[in-house]
Amino acid sequence: MPNQSMPLAHETALLLLDLQNEMVDPAGKIGANGLAAVVEQRGVVDKAAKALAAARARGNAVVHVRLGFRADYADALSVAPRIAKLKEHKAAILGSWGTEFPAALTPADGELLVTKQCVNPFFNTGLMNWLSHKGVKHLVLCGVVTNLVVEATARAADDAGFAVTVLEDACAAPNQVWHDFSMQNILPLFAEISKTEAFSA
Repeated sequence: MPNQSMPLAHETALLLLDLQNEMVDPAGKIGANGLAAVVEQRGVVDKAAKALAAARARGNAVVHVRLGFRADYADALSVAPRIAKLKEHKAAILGSWGTEFPAALTPADGELLVTKQCVNPFFNTGLMNWLSHKGVKHLVLCGVVTNLVVEATARAADDAGFAVTVLEDACAAPNQVWHDFSMQNILPLFAEISKTEAFSA
């Protein structure tokens, strides 16, 4: 990552997006449909853990974002087909194993946990206020799914005036074509595309 795009440590936040059991574990209700296999193949959890360790050592702010709903899904505003599928499988219900995190990505004291009911983690959450209060100017993103939460976060962060970096090798989509298209054609409009190794250096 070029030095000119790296603000002071306290001005940078690492956002780990939807890296929860439901998505990244083969037993997860979403991960079981192919996403977890891609996550494993790409080593996403290990790379995210490496980025997390680097952020903690450097004193960067850390935000863990997850998808989580009430058991009756009364807090799910979207009427898109993907939400009907979540309801059908009773996925991402708060208090369940699916909304917790792999051991390597367990939130530590002082790190923000954001629970969202949509794709964009800024919508209807306190994320923006928390980042502003911390004086954060630069967001580093990793997570799943590339063309959903990663892309939505980069777009919203850019609109809000944040500098954005996406760690390409710590992101995944169930379809490699979706991942590649987003990384090559969409995300560069809003963010710098980098690697975990560069962020951790």
